[in-house]
Amino acid sequence: MSTSAQRYAELQVTTYFSFLRGASSPIELFAQAKALGIEALGICDRNSLAGMVQAHVAAKEIGLRLVVGCRLDLADFPPVLVYPTDRAAYGRLCRLLSLGKARAGKGKCHLLWEDLVAWGTGVIVVMIPDTADDACGLHLRKLKDVFADRAYMALTLLRRPNDQMRLYELANLAHQARVPTVVTNDVLFHTHDRRILQDVVTCIRHNTTIDEAGFVRERHADRYLKHPQEMDRLFSRYPEAVARTMDIMERCQFSLDDLAYQYPDEVSVPGQTPQQALEALTWEAAARTYPEGVPDEVRKSLHHELALIGRMNYAPYFLTVNSIVRYARSQDILCQGRGSAANSAVCYVLGITAIDPARNSLLFERFVSEERGEPPDIDVDFEHARREQVIQWVYEHYGRDRAALTAVVIRYRAKGALRDVGKVMGLPEDLIRTLSGQIHGWGCKLDDDALTDSGIDLSDRRIRLTLDLARCLIGVPRHLSQHPGGFVLTHDRLDELVPIEPASMEARQIIEWDKDDIDVLKFMKVDILALGMLTCMKKGLDLLADHKGQHFTLQSIPAEDPRTYAMIRKADTIGVFQIESRAQMSMLPRLKPRVFYDLVIEVAIVRPGPIQGDMVHPYLRRREGLEPEDYPTPELEAVLSKTLGIPLFQEQAMQVAMICAGFTAAEADQLRRAMATFKNTGTVSQFQTRLIEGMRANGYDEDFAERIYQQLEGFGSYGFPESHAASFAILAYSSSWMKCTHPDVFLASLLNSQPMGFYAPAQLVRDAREHGVEIRPVCVNASHWDSTLEGPERPDGMFAVRLGMSLVKGLANDDAARIVAARASRPFTSVDDLWRRAGVKAAALYHLAEADAFRPSLGLARREALWAIKALRDEPLPLFAAAQVTREAEEPDVLLQPMRDGAEVVRDYNRLGLSLRDHPLAFLRKDLQEQGILPCRQALNAKDGKRLTVAGLVLVRQRPGSAEGVVFMTLEDETANMNVIIWPDLFDANRRVVLSGQMLAVEGMLQKEGEVVHLVAKEITDLSGLLADVGNRSSADTTADIDSGSEHLVVRSRNFH
Repeated sequence: MSTSAQRYAELQVTTYFSFLRGASSPIELFAQAKALGIEALGICDRNSLAGMVQAHVAAKEIGLRLVVGCRLDLADFPPVLVYPTDRAAYGRLCRLLSLGKARAGKGKCHLLWEDLVAWGTGVIVVMIPDTADDACGLHLRKLKDVFADRAYMALTLLRRPNDQMRLYELANLAHQARVPTVVTNDVLFHTHDRRILQDVVTCIRHNTTIDEAGFVRERHADRYLKHPQEMDRLFSRYPEAVARTMDIMERCQFSLDDLAYQYPDEVSVPGQTPQQALEALTWEAAARTYPEGVPDEVRKSLHHELALIGRMNYAPYFLTVNSIVRYARSQDILCQGRGSAANSAVCYVLGITAIDPARNSLLFERFVSEERGEPPDIDVDFEHARREQVIQWVYEHYGRDRAALTAVVIRYRAKGALRDVGKVMGLPEDLIRTLSGQIHGWGCKLDDDALTDSGIDLSDRRIRLTLDLARCLIGVPRHLSQHPGGFVLTHDRLDELVPIEPASMEARQIIEWDKDDIDVLKFMKVDILALGMLTCMKKGLDLLADHKGQHFTLQSIPAEDPRTYAMIRKADTIGVFQIESRAQMSMLPRLKPRVFYDLVIEVAIVRPGPIQGDMVHPYLRRREGLEPEDYPTPELEAVLSKTLGIPLFQEQAMQVAMICAGFTAAEADQLRRAMATFKNTGTVSQFQTRLIEGMRANGYDEDFAERIYQQLEGFGSYGFPESHAASFAILAYSSSWMKCTHPDVFLASLLNSQPMGFYAPAQLVRDAREHGVEIRPVCVNASHWDSTLEGPERPDGMFAVRLGMSLVKGLANDDAARIVAARASRPFTSVDDLWRRAGVKAAALYHLAEADAFRPSLGLARREALWAIKALRDEPLPLFAAAQVTREAEEPDVLLQPMRDGAEVVRDYNRLGLSLRDHPLAFLRKDLQEQGILPCRQALNAKDGKRLTVAGLVLVRQRPGSAEGVVFMTLEDETANMNVIIWPDLFDANRRVVLSGQMLAVEGMLQKEGEVVHLVAKEITDLSGLLADVGNRSSADTTADIDSGSEHLVVRSRNFH
């Protein structure tokens, strides 16, 4: 056996990026190939290059050659493997794949032989035959005629009867057509024991069980990587076909390293370089930003940043982001940059971010680092209601062949893996639900006792196998989705760098790579993100200008308003950005914000990182003067004094490492990245020795060094950059100011920006009423689609808020627009009048009647309006019918019994999501009182440590990953809200009730700390069944028919993790 025959490259490898076809990752495949002595792998996922960057990284890490390839399934020709030999051929392959994907739609690809011919220049093509028949011979001749010396045919064992005869006949056909053969093993997994997982993903793809799969499964278990000597033995009759694997490897010299990304051209002045254009724009903008003169520190920062941007050749990137922001501003779309870009003085003066470097100490290296050598990443938030307009402008401005969103690889998490594997294994649905209900987070760790208590037989081999396979499936890619707003923009064609496919959303397209992939290749990404609060603030500022004549921008809102901070300190922040969550509202009375920087800390401190790093309590103690600040050196005091000696931000962690341990800026950035991935990889520990020894060498004692390290390690994957916190704090303050000074405007803008935030419209309306806002019901003669302000203006400057028709479930915007347009000349006088003049179908009127929208102006109760609507017909009436009421539209007067008060409230909630009448629990209070259940308001006034019981509708459920299984819940009754803490053991014992109950009774111990009140749950009871009786209750003596309460109240909570 010759030495050369034992050299081998496996050229047909399918990774798990073929999505439910392959069963191994690129790194597993390359590691196994290295162990076996295989010299190269040809990654050929089906109609896709989605896993190619991961394969590129794996090949470099392991030290093997990657042959970039793809399997193409053609509609009118046998499948082929294609390998680009150079950069130009790779670009044509991307164009070919983009063509097939555009033709077939999301997640599919439709290609023909003629497409391959048109785009196949410079590509090696290996035909994958099935049987040696006349059709195969014809296809081989076609292949040879077009691709000449780049045409090959694969020889692969299929483990069928007469397999050797099949290979012999195929080799003869190839010889006759003068097409050389090459050996492949058509690999689907890296080792033989992965075969069973491959069967599982095949069954998932075909939506069948393992018992019914039949020939859908692979015929044999040999599709794993084999030693070169084994491949030589298996194909001993075809040594030249084995040797050609190395020939093809040598011919395919293309690497992803050859991809040269170029920024879009944004220079508008002929002859200017991008750097010159950026510098001119920056200094012009700086002069406008600081009309009294650019402060010396800002000028110094601008010079420093512009010099670094020039050395890194990043000017085109800044120009592109500036172009997008400038377009948004020209369209009066509110936007604001955030994240590490807020560390940049250049971004501030250009109006991309809102953090003034004259008022804040910024660390530009957190954003752009010369040592790091990576492109910057600017995130810009836009009004969520108008972001699509910006996205479509980007597509049209840069061209759809030069702009696309990045992908997100949707991977299996524990519950999804268990559900899909359970179906494949044929487990009953109720058993699958029970198993998946025991899982939290990513892991598939299950409590055997809990499973046994649920009646699950753990000795059942099929159940055990299901759990084992589900664990193997965790992290495996399932499909591609689109990034929320990460755009890749290029100077040349993007579809020659990476295949582009249509997104599931109309008029959008995505590349096949995710943000980590493009980071590896140093592609530019601009994040065009949506933020509901920007929509809310834009609508609020417009309402303020239109109705009160007060004109503000986010930047001109009065700063440091004492009334606003007083409201914040009381945690009166329902609806406010970032500081309305349970955890934030608990922290506010303890931190007591009085100035803007306090809000920056508030936003950052209620994060898992500071909490897990044991930074919160020391900070609060120091803030209250109960613990002294500790600064071993003046240099450290300069970094940590603004946070009282406690590192709360990523920038501080980097500065501490640089000052105390002697880290370079690049090493400090590596530390930041380690903190960002600690939860997954534990990489912060790699820096422990370097940090501690560096601090000791610089004169810091070991106890201090250990404490600093523990705090940095605690950041985990949640370290919050100060720049990001500051960007969010601007919106937190702005929305707080709006709520405090103009609660009427704030409510209307919140309602018009739904869905967003922690609270549903019912709670927002209730909170506004408690702040003195008059709320008026939906009305066919007064409501618009959006909620509006109505006069007359009160002496306190407030208007009433008229609820908009957007709250009416089932009503279309177009129908509401017709109604508003039709009443412009005069109000409607009856249901029939509205129907005829507005030209809407009776179904639209039915939705309005169900929402009680005919009562305010027409005096028609729900049943009266519904009765009138029954007389209407949607077909056209005779000519001139709209001019007057005809007899066929009239109905005799009928005396309809009024609905019970409870039934009215139930209909309100079910049709509008809220009620202006009463709270559902008001109708159940007598029953609850008899059970010893206190109103929430009374409970809140009880003494600390008192054991008591409250009941309420479940508004919010939170189970944050940092809380170690603790569940936080907010209950609401007719008097107030109660915040409840549920410890993990109690949650596990009451999982179904906690997760699905609409109305719960909670008995527990009241816990008070200052103004912060919680109820620590001891017992939980599901009272959801009582809600069915609300419709049968009245708050006054009214006559009602027996079925007036037949409709059950449905309340939906907002759940967060």
